[in-house]
Order: sequence, then C-alpha cells, then structure tokens
Amino acid sequence: MKTPIFAFTLSMIMCLGARAELKWEQTTVELHPAPNDKQAIGHFKYQNTGKTPVHFKSVHASCGCTTAQTQKEEVPPGDKGEITATFNIGDRTGTQIKTVTVETDEATNQKTVLTLKAEIPQQLEVTPNFVFWKQGDKPDSKTINIKVGKDFTVKHIKVTSSTPDFQAKVEDAGSGQFKIDVKPQDTNKVVASMLTIQPEDSQKVFYATARITNVPTAPVAPAGQKPPVAPAAPTAPARPTAPTGQTH
Repeated sequence: MKTPIFAFTLSMIMCLGARAELKWEQTTVELHPAPNDKQAIGHFKYQNTGKTPVHFKSVHASCGCTTAQTQKEEVPPGDKGEITATFNIGDRTGTQIKTVTVETDEATNQKTVLTLKAEIPQQLEVTPNFVFWKQGDKPDSKTINIKVGKDFTVKHIKVTSSTPDFQAKVEDAGSGQFKIDVKPQDTNKVVASMLTIQPEDSQKVFYATARITNVPTAPVAPAGQKPPVAPAAPTAPARPTAPTGQTH
C-alpha cells in the first residue's frame, strides 16, 4: 500500500508544481491625466510563471465609460503580456476609480480585480453650488464664487439660467477667480433654475442651482394658539367709547 500512496502523493506534488499561474506586476494603477486629455489609460502587466498555459475566460470593466482589452487569449508558460484599461474622461473631474475583473482557468486564482484610479484635474471649483431664498424674502443678490484650477487658464466664463426667473451676472475677481451674482425677479412663487457655468473655449460644463423655497418666514404659533398675524400698516387710533352714563 505504501507504493501507491507514495505515487499518488508524488503525482499531486508534480501537478501542483506544473499549475498555471499569472503573476501581476501591480493590480492597481494610479494616473494623473493632463487637463486636456480625453482618456486615461492604464497598463496591467503579467507573466505566466507556471508550467502550463493560462487561458482568459473573460475580461470586463465595471462601467460603460471604461473598456479593457487583453493582447492574447492564451498565455504560454513563461510568456508575458498586459491588460489595457481605457477610461473615457468626458465631463468627469476629481478622483475616479474604475475596476476590471479578469477571469482565467487558473486553479487557485481564477478571478483578479484590477483597479484604475485617475485623478482628473478640476477646471472650476464652484462654491456654493446651491443658493436659495425663502418665499416672500427680499429678492437680494447672492454670490457664487468660482475658482479656476491651478493647471488651467480661464479668462472668461459664461453663465446661463434655465428659466427667466433668475438673472446671473459674472464679475472677474482677479487671480483666477470669478463671482456670479444671482438675483431672482421676485420671491412670490416657488421656482427653481439650473445655472449652467461654462469656461470660454471649453467643452466642460459646471452647474449650480438657484431656488425659491416655500419655507414659511412667519414664526410658528405654539400648540393651541392662533398663528401670529403680520402687522398691518399703522392707522390712527380709534377713540375710546365712553362708559354708560358718562360723556366725553
């Protein structure tokens, strides 16, 4: 019995030693695209360090804005290659994290998740991106501040309101900063508008919101009491009525 057991154990060791195995140089790539780049491309390199070929079963990205391609369907022992992940930037800014899931026929590690991290420079910083007035408030102007990113040069910006209920006026504050004064026509009705902010000669679009809310401005009366009435215009005081049996 010892000989068959020994032979079985030896065959298992040999099979384990002959297994296919992909070694990745890195499974996370961080990219810093230039301001005018339309794509961020990451390269994930690998090598088959096993004794048998590795076959790719599937390679798919986490979202429609990212595509992934492999150079080959089969990786022979000792061979090298890479998975290329392409992220289409579009209007996105800030930190973007996309993943690519790779599935192979490896016995011990059939799925590998590759992570593409892209830091997209932000052309404009909009603060605040929401201004509002309570219904009945005085229709004073409110300011939205715009700061241009350090990697960009913007000389002019255009602001458009989605409704005529608000007016937006742009002022150059210098040193890569702008001020947008937003003023409602009136505050008698509840209404909202989307403000579209666009730097000149740029496809990038930024947004802010202006709104008249229906939050009551008058104080709320305690339970069991009538709500307070807004004071009317002052009038001349009425003459007091004389008690019965008395004259003025």
